[in-house]
Amino acid sequence: MIDISKIKAISLDLDDTLWPVWPTIGRAEAALQAWLSDHAPVTAALSADLALKQSIRAEINARHADRAHDLSFLRLQSIRALLQQAGDPVHLAEAAFEVFFAERQRVDLFDDALPALGFWSAKYPIVALSNGNADVHRVGIGQHFHASVSAQSLGVAKPDLRIFVAGAAAAGVQLHEVLHIGDDAHADCVGALAAGMQVAWLNREGHEWTHGDMRPHLDVRDLHALCASWPDYQP
Repeated sequence: MIDISKIKAISLDLDDTLWPVWPTIGRAEAALQAWLSDHAPVTAALSADLALKQSIRAEINARHADRAHDLSFLRLQSIRALLQQAGDPVHLAEAAFEVFFAERQRVDLFDDALPALGFWSAKYPIVALSNGNADVHRVGIGQHFHASVSAQSLGVAKPDLRIFVAGAAAAGVQLHEVLHIGDDAHADCVGALAAGMQVAWLNREGHEWTHGDMRPHLDVRDLHALCASWPDYQP
């Protein structure tokens, strides 16, 4: 169980913790494809070939392995590579990426997300701690967050210790005073446990823990169940 008395801040994952990420990415991909159809139809035809698109993305990822933490950079480079292969103007990449990125910020929050955010943000500074490229302000939940730390901005991704250190520093507290909440057993839970944080695993699908003897302090199926650890929580 978590020890509420020791919590002075919360760090919180975003994708698949506050919203399902793949429907969001799917819509963003569709918006990008529609834009390419209007502005670069040859590139759109190439982009419609899933195997080709995946091959280009794999080549970009391998070429820029040092930028694995920066999903926006990798996406932009992949669009640029498609345009170049199609013979379309490469300068269209930035505008195409902005179409993708804007749609990527349109998320469908889980039903438990806003009640939990409202409850916690009235008690603690909340820091977004994400390996993705969602922007809490563009998503529309920025009022609940004290700060955001991303792999893109910091240059390292969870489970690297440095991103958890940066999250605690952004909240103005020590690592052991932070409760970290996330859905990824390895990136979120193993990383935060190694950092000395209290950890709540948001295990919506009920997976088994397969990461050794060090376990999260709490394993919950939704954020309402986690908030119930506080006696004053009213769902």
